[in-house]
Amino acid sequence: MDTQTLQRIGIRAAYRAGRILNDYFVGEFKINKKGTIDLVTEADLASEKMIVETLRETFPDHGVLAEESGASGDNRRDQWIIDPLDGTTNFAHRLPIFAVSIAYARDDQVEVGIVFHPISGELFTAIRGEGARLNDQPIRVSETAQVRDSLLVTGFPYTVATGDTIRPMARFARCLAAAQGVRRLGSAALDLCYVACGRFDGFWEEHLKPWDTAAGMLIAAEAGARVSDFSNGPYHIRHPEILAANPHLHPALVTLLHNEDS
Repeated sequence: MDTQTLQRIGIRAAYRAGRILNDYFVGEFKINKKGTIDLVTEADLASEKMIVETLRETFPDHGVLAEESGASGDNRRDQWIIDPLDGTTNFAHRLPIFAVSIAYARDDQVEVGIVFHPISGELFTAIRGEGARLNDQPIRVSETAQVRDSLLVTGFPYTVATGDTIRPMARFARCLAAAQGVRRLGSAALDLCYVACGRFDGFWEEHLKPWDTAAGMLIAAEAGARVSDFSNGPYHIRHPEILAANPHLHPALVTLLHNEDS
């Protein structure tokens, strides 16, 4: 299948969804809870509806895996993986750090990744084997060679609301002590893209879903990041752990995260 066409239609869907999110962001919207700290807004639902409709205009036989509506369509070989609003909690609090994330996977391997930050207009894209781009300009990961000079980014899983904090906080503490700084932005898709363009040197998180990482993972990898689980095993979008970092720092971060005492 023509990946350029897949990317073009995916970008169209991302821009349409981005306009919806920007309109809601400056207006009024309802907020509901899917869990104790897991939110969904009218904007999530409207964005997802627009993305799915746009994709089905050109690819009516493709499957879809979306955060709010789940899996649909019988075709699991050609599947779009969608997070219509990555960073819903930020959005709900009027914090302008959120994104649209759209990926196309063939036989469960991500081939096209698109992450759009509608507030800034930054569009991150990647096609497997063709590198990563920001607003159509090539991007690469940083060259930071020492963890003590690095700026890292992470997120905390929703399970912390149930008291599951010991291991995530132990990993956070070790990285915080070792690095120049650690940030927590609230959007895994943007975290991965910011690793891809060198704003961050490494990212880790656990208990994410395929729609959180599919697009950003490919963008980071195509920009030169090493992507794995915490023990340096192969990463798959359905894996519960992800680590993405420039090649210089990746081994040291594996050591920090994969600690038997964690």
